[in-house]
Amino acid sequence: MGIKFGGSFRVKIVSPKTKLQFEEYYDLRWRILRKPLKQPRGSEIDDDESKCIHRMIVDENGNVIGIGRLQFNSKTEAQIRWMAIEEKFQNISLGTKLIRDLETIAKERGAKTMVLQAREIALEFYYKLGYSLIEKSHLIFDSVQHYKLQKKLINC
Repeated sequence: MGIKFGGSFRVKIVSPKTKLQFEEYYDLRWRILRKPLKQPRGSEIDDDESKCIHRMIVDENGNVIGIGRLQFNSKTEAQIRWMAIEEKFQNISLGTKLIRDLETIAKERGAKTMVLQAREIALEFYYKLGYSLIEKSHLIFDSVQHYKLQKKLINC
């Protein structure tokens, strides 16, 4: 079932399945999260990909406009990684819908806590979704500060 946004604009959240869908998924990840930091293609993929749950938002034409990955750090702790929404589709609640989708999957699989590492520019977004700051964590590429956030999933 799609999510309707004003007029006839519809999107849906799906898991990539085909080689082409994964290529588009990783392309968006690279363009939003790595290219601006002058990182090469391939830097958007890590060793945990095959163990994770990949979700993407696609428009009515199948274009990938948002992505996020869910991984499990333990039986009760899940982690959201690699969140990105195409810039022209930001601030219309797509990121919120994707986070809620990932949280639901995590809860269904037994997670009690969700953690994530957020860039400073995304902190307010996550605070609005009930995440709390745990600590200032690491810098990526010596330039982008990240912060560890957490949310209890029990009462979501």
